[in-house]
Amino acid sequence: MKQPLVIGHRGAMGHETENTLASIQKAIDLGVDMIEIDVFKIKSGEIVVFHDETVDRLTNGPGRIENYNYIDLKKLVVDGGHKIPMLQDVLKLIDNKVALNIELKGDDTADRVNYIINYYIEKNGWSPENFIISSFKWDELTEMRRLNPNVQIAVLTEENPVDAISAAKELNAVAINPYYKRLDLENVNEIREAGLKIYVWIVNEDFDIDAMKRLGVDGIITNYPGRAR
Repeated sequence: MKQPLVIGHRGAMGHETENTLASIQKAIDLGVDMIEIDVFKIKSGEIVVFHDETVDRLTNGPGRIENYNYIDLKKLVVDGGHKIPMLQDVLKLIDNKVALNIELKGDDTADRVNYIINYYIEKNGWSPENFIISSFKWDELTEMRRLNPNVQIAVLTEENPVDAISAAKELNAVAINPYYKRLDLENVNEIREAGLKIYVWIVNEDFDIDAMKRLGVDGIITNYPGRAR
């Protein structure tokens, strides 16, 4: 049975508060091949690592994350006593040791994310293969491709993944990231025939992890990276 890449979802959010440096470190400690994070661009221009459009669920503050400036954002406390990290904080922690899937969660994120990853590739010697950009916002992926003809792109979809093949080809993407419950042998074969990899989300139970391995997916995005090993 093929062994897929183990991809830690928002770090290792089954163990530590999602998208925090503690969660990223836990994923590294569990031996992941790749880490998946979410990013927004806030009002003062920084790229921050956070999943929700609002900070209410996970922090002691209210409101839309995109409306925060850097100084006010740093005052927020995330569940567990953490801070919301900048993208650069995560990159410094990972230190080119594992690959990073950056999901463009917010609008107008492509330009700044592209600038940051290029800096780490050109100035810090990171391998370009250690970055993959994904999003449900296919217009953001289109902008990323316009800015960067070489970066790896994965098309996120919750619907029938076959419907994402044409967009993936237009974007010269390397992968489709489908919801695991939408996958079957037939559409896996169609995606394969299109020359695309499959990084499936979010697979947490042993039974489902085994089923995805039997389908031959290329990567499993999970809250519990140890289980996927």
